[in-house]
Amino acid sequence: MELFNEAAEKYAEKFTSAQNEQLQQIYTQTNQLHPHAHMMSSSVQGQFLAFLSNIIRPKYVLEIGTFTGYSALCLAEGLIKQGELHTIELRAEDAATAQQNFSQSHWAKQIHLHIGNALDIIPTLPFEWDLVFIDADKTGYIQYYELVLPLLKKNGVIIADNVLFHGQVLEAPNKRKNAKAIHAFNEWVAKDARTQQVLLTVRDGLLLIKKQ
Repeated sequence: MELFNEAAEKYAEKFTSAQNEQLQQIYTQTNQLHPHAHMMSSSVQGQFLAFLSNIIRPKYVLEIGTFTGYSALCLAEGLIKQGELHTIELRAEDAATAQQNFSQSHWAKQIHLHIGNALDIIPTLPFEWDLVFIDADKTGYIQYYELVLPLLKKNGVIIADNVLFHGQVLEAPNKRKNAKAIHAFNEWVAKDARTQQVLLTVRDGLLLIKKQ
């Protein structure tokens, strides 16, 4: 099952503020050259991330799953002058692409790229996060959530991507590993009295989670 409506996405893009020149370049290059370009946020989703970051004005942002750096640069748009964005990527090849993109950006000195397993890296980062974006392996979402929630400041926000997982979370019975993991994550968060949440049907689904 596929929930994504290309015509609706194009319509939404038409009435969404345009992304800057560098983001457009990364977006185009990734779509043209990367065999897994579908893993990147859409331009509308990217502008939503930038919009939310500009509202929050975070000092410390954590991203789990860098890919080619597009979403990190969107999230960096709201950073305060002394702010930092830390992003974690498991795959060295994607990390190299992302680092090149970061080095050419306005936020080059504020973005810090870590290569390796997020579960190992996150405990080494001595920050209280204002904003966290989870977009990595779907079977690890609950672990990432439980790891970062104690490190999230009060009223801090976690954004989890792909929480509709191509509509597969609606299938019954659900026999697909990633969709089952995402559904379990959605249920886990919904039952958590420590947070408030709202699930948005933007592209492949975004779960916005605020710490109480």
